[in-house]
Amino acid sequence: MENNKLIRMDNMGIVVESLDNVIPFFIELGLKLEGRATIEGEWAGRVTGLGDQQVEIAMMVTPDGHSRLELSQFLSPTVVSDHRTAPVNSLGYLRVMFTVEHIDEMVSRLIKHGAQLVGEVVQYQDSYRLCYIRGAEGILIGLAEQLGNKR
Repeated sequence: MENNKLIRMDNMGIVVESLDNVIPFFIELGLKLEGRATIEGEWAGRVTGLGDQQVEIAMMVTPDGHSRLELSQFLSPTVVSDHRTAPVNSLGYLRVMFTVEHIDEMVSRLIKHGAQLVGEVVQYQDSYRLCYIRGAEGILIGLAEQLGNKR
């Protein structure tokens, strides 16, 4: 019998330019700021392989309490590359998908906060309405509204 098993996904991380610019966007989306802290020291650099580092993080949590998004702003070392404007078929981190109740209303609210619709809101069979948006700092976000039997 195998004793080594995956327990859960803890969080997904996104490196941002400014926590102060990005946190309000995710709050508008419906996440709650669970906490904010500065992580630094030799131990942290051993985890990331970056050596001596200083990074401010904000942990955002979904309303159900099951999913978390860790936003990281590196104070040192400086950021070395930027993939935020990469097209959706680029390799690596692509997007985070959130289920919402009323996708049209959510898109309208997020556009008022600077988001841009990537393509259009599209219906997939009788199951979902879906879209991609570029949110704060150009972060790619997927939105899905479940149709019919919700939950």
